[in-house]
Amino acid sequence: MIKHLLPSIKVTLLLSIFLGIAFPVLITAISQFLFPRQANGSLIKAKDGSIIGSELIAQNFKSARYFHPRPSAVAYSGEASAGTNLGPCSAKLITGFADDPATSDRDESFSGVRQLLVDYRKENFMQAEEKVPVDAVTRSASGLDPQISRANAILQARRVSRERVLPVSKLIKLINKNSSERQLGFLGEPCVNVLKLNLDLDAINI
Repeated sequence: MIKHLLPSIKVTLLLSIFLGIAFPVLITAISQFLFPRQANGSLIKAKDGSIIGSELIAQNFKSARYFHPRPSAVAYSGEASAGTNLGPCSAKLITGFADDPATSDRDESFSGVRQLLVDYRKENFMQAEEKVPVDAVTRSASGLDPQISRANAILQARRVSRERVLPVSKLIKLINKNSSERQLGFLGEPCVNVLKLNLDLDAINI
């Protein structure tokens, strides 16, 4: 029995050292050398060195003076990253009610797509015939997506323009500056980093 047990112990120790220590250290060293900024969280810092946030994690901007991120199922908390886990046929996802709105209580902490749609149209002075981008009224899988679609940002530009007394054309330039195109030219949609956009927005108002 010992004859068979010792090789197993040796292999386990060897793999533990290689996969549990050597490999992670090697990958960490390579990433710190080749991609130090990304490896350290893609942090955005102020001039005094204080950390403002990360390009990779959404922050909740509530003021009408700022562009707003996608709705979040976890209140933009990095420790609780998750989606709603509600399917497209879920009554709660659409209405905010677990079952029939006429017979069930609404979860006050959760707005359904219909309510998010009404709120978005109202706060961005939209006409009835204007379409709302899907990312404006749906939550991402992580709850922390730092980007919104370019169409979403352009619709919000009217509100920000009124609040800051800035021409929409100037805001469109900021949106384009902070936009990224489809990955590899065909994956995803053109999107805008909300945190970087709002930082640039504050910079021109100083």
